[in-house]
Amino acid sequence: MKIEAVDFSYLSMPVVTDDGDGSQDALVVKVSAGDFTGWGECEASPLVSIAAFVTPMSHGACQPVKNSVLGQQIDDVSDIERIARLVARNSMDLLQAQHTWSGIEIALWDLLGKMRSEPVWRLLGYEQAYPKTPYASVLFGDTPQQTLERAQDARQRGFTAAKFGWGPFGALSLQDDLDQLKAVREGLGPDASLLVDAGQIWGTDLEAAKARLSGLEAVGAMWLEEPFYADALSDYADLQACCETVRIAGGEAAHSEGMARNIIDFGKVGFIQIDCGRIGGIGPAKAISDYASDRGITYVNHTFTSHLALSASLQPYAGKSGDLICEFPAMPRQLALDITRNHFSLDLNGQIHLPDAPGLGMEVNEEGFTDYLIEIEISANGKNLYRG
Repeated sequence: MKIEAVDFSYLSMPVVTDDGDGSQDALVVKVSAGDFTGWGECEASPLVSIAAFVTPMSHGACQPVKNSVLGQQIDDVSDIERIARLVARNSMDLLQAQHTWSGIEIALWDLLGKMRSEPVWRLLGYEQAYPKTPYASVLFGDTPQQTLERAQDARQRGFTAAKFGWGPFGALSLQDDLDQLKAVREGLGPDASLLVDAGQIWGTDLEAAKARLSGLEAVGAMWLEEPFYADALSDYADLQACCETVRIAGGEAAHSEGMARNIIDFGKVGFIQIDCGRIGGIGPAKAISDYASDRGITYVNHTFTSHLALSASLQPYAGKSGDLICEFPAMPRQLALDITRNHFSLDLNGQIHLPDAPGLGMEVNEEGFTDYLIEIEISANGKNLYRG
């Protein structure tokens, strides 16, 4: 079969705020080949990602992503890898190309799975998919009281772990952060796993991050996520060396396998978090999952959007019995929920299970896009490049 079409749906809430909430808009990708359709999702600016697909060629190494995708043969997993190499070669100077390709790559796995009547995790070589323990991924409240209430809500909904991030954490005083941490622990109770996401708030300020370590360890935090910029590898390693019980986590910003490997090897993180919608799709994420396993590093998915993206993010380590924790967007905007008709839900043990169904096992709800669709038109010199 040949890839006949790649269609994008740019979805957005009516009002988008500056909250650190990635579920306020979405770029859903539909790939068609023969009688089959696959779905994926990019984790990046939708308009910029579409532009990377259609932008006029600047030179041989700065071509639109479509030049490497449309018309390509897609019959086997090796074809996905081959097309990925084409994109990397032909669009090496187009920095958004990897994000655009990520959503397409995910859709190709979904398509192949449907063609073979196999779940993606089986195409990746796993014999079974282990249940994962989701942590409720939520934002810190504006006040400790609001944070406490969100933590209590997570426990009431059956979560045995929760991650709090962004919001005011790290942006105010040390005491403000300590108050937030105490509120989270009080709301979760003593037995729940607690994770904290700083959202790169300290840039390269090692001392600011170190000042929070005793507070994090006092509340039993499992990890501190993304305290610094993604490329501040020495700062990651230096902070980890100062920790007694807390581990440092990072990797969601990695948009290549090499970048993720560097975070492991030189950033010395204890948890590597990969977003399939950024790193180049499911294939590169699986490669990093294997790389991490070989080095005793725990692999964790990253996703904060739809259950389509959640399913994609779980495939790379579905068959790893030792990597059991997973991110679960616990307070998404309605847009993210409306993308699919089926959703993951917690069982009586507080775990979730990957579908044993063809592809990603998710039923995309195109009718649900209607209220969120953004009409766009991209043109240059009077020539229409994209309309959707």
